Amino acid sequence: MAGVDTERIERAVLEILLAIGEDPERAGLRRTPQRVAEAYADFFGGLAVDPLSHLADTVPIGASDAGVPATSDAVVLRDLAFRSVCEHHLLPFVGTAHIAYLPGDRVVGLGRIPAVVDTLAARPQLQERLAEEIADALETGLDPRGVLVVLDAQHRCVTTRGSRQERSSTITIVGRGALSEPAARAEIIALIGGGA
Repeated sequence: MAGVDTERIERAVLEILLAIGEDPERAGLRRTPQRVAEAYADFFGGLAVDPLSHLADTVPIGASDAGVPATSDAVVLRDLAFRSVCEHHLLPFVGTAHIAYLPGDRVVGLGRIPAVVDTLAARPQLQERLAEEIADALETGLDPRGVLVVLDAQHRCVTTRGSRQERSSTITIVGRGALSEPAARAEIIALIGGGA
């Protein structure tokens, strides 16, 4: 997939400035098209990256004599900051991801999971789909016995326009495999703590 076309974004931003009645040659706006293009290249850079590439280097874990993985404990990463852009208004939403998985026969370096979150968040998104896509990537890349993804985010389209609910946040929860079972999910959510 090709990268972000920054020159085309610059032309589009110039048109937006003209459409709202601004003077793009005004001192404060001269570099705005370039700045927006650079920001969009960062915001949407995940479109050109396969999130599974972050999970390619897994580490096998041993199995007991009964064939059960040597660890049956959950791996939980809490408080992973993320930011994305809502596809409806192209306004940001920012929040925290909490990710848990029950390893099958392999694990991955802990830094790889935030990379998956960042890659999938760096696309025009809906929070609900982002949670699903993170769970899908972890299921495909790690083949775990269970996955749980909890996202808690504030959406600028809610906090800065329309009803302007400045303190509201949205929580989405996706459970797969053994972590879709209510008791197992409740235990992990208790480990995460907070409002989830």
